[in-house]
Amino acid sequence: MTVETEFHLKNPLSSVLFEKYRKLKEFFEENQESGICIAYSGGVDSTLLLKVAADASESRPVLAVILETQLHPHSDTQNAYTLAGQLHAQPEIIRIDEFQDPQIMQNPVNRCYLCKRLLFSSLKELAVARGFHLICDGTNKDDEQEYRPGMKVLKELEICSPLLEFGITKSEVRTISKALGLPTASVPSTPCLATRLPYHTYLDRQLLDRLNEGETWLRQKGFYNVRLRYHDPILRLEIDCDSFTQLLSQKNAVIDYLKTLGFSYITLDLEGFRSGSMDIGLQ
Repeated sequence: MTVETEFHLKNPLSSVLFEKYRKLKEFFEENQESGICIAYSGGVDSTLLLKVAADASESRPVLAVILETQLHPHSDTQNAYTLAGQLHAQPEIIRIDEFQDPQIMQNPVNRCYLCKRLLFSSLKELAVARGFHLICDGTNKDDEQEYRPGMKVLKELEICSPLLEFGITKSEVRTISKALGLPTASVPSTPCLATRLPYHTYLDRQLLDRLNEGETWLRQKGFYNVRLRYHDPILRLEIDCDSFTQLLSQKNAVIDYLKTLGFSYITLDLEGFRSGSMDIGLQ
């Protein structure tokens, strides 16, 4: 049974969505001789890219470059490395410490641009040195609607964004991923930890570690989308609105745990989880 047949059997949705998937696969088939490199995080977007690219590339393995940074949980690195191998890609880890860049540490409004420039410059240098000239990232169509200064870097470094190019949204990424049996289909997004602090707030490593620890604990308690945004001295908790009742039923345990992490004032954001809430007011 072909992947295409499996897709239709598992996901009898629209022909439009299948056409986007077909174009994505054809894109990688046509460019496999260039050597395909995927900027791989192990998340839902880049895993779909890696899966389709690996299936389409018969001439040589796809290079999956995993960027281990200080602003993402290191546990994600090993998970990504393992999954890349399972998808028959060639995984490679680059370790980068953003905390060595004083500009990034000041958390300016263009922090995402500075970070992405640092990360993708290293990624491109490695890929080209290994003979991989088509470098792709997992930016999707929905990302155009958010404040993403880092997208400028992709143009500057000639990084390709196939999901964006073929108009594939986040929900469509999840639908296609589910059809292909990918374990990331329902995994929540985990953007860099710097997004938990207001701009121009110094990026304190220990504070970010505590915020990550709190979010990890809350996810283990069954909450799907979780963000702990810190406005010193207030900790603002964002979760999906339909999880409010669940949270309030565990209120005392949540408060007690977050206070053990050193947070004194804990609030629940009544607007619920929303991506990019620290970007309100920015153009």
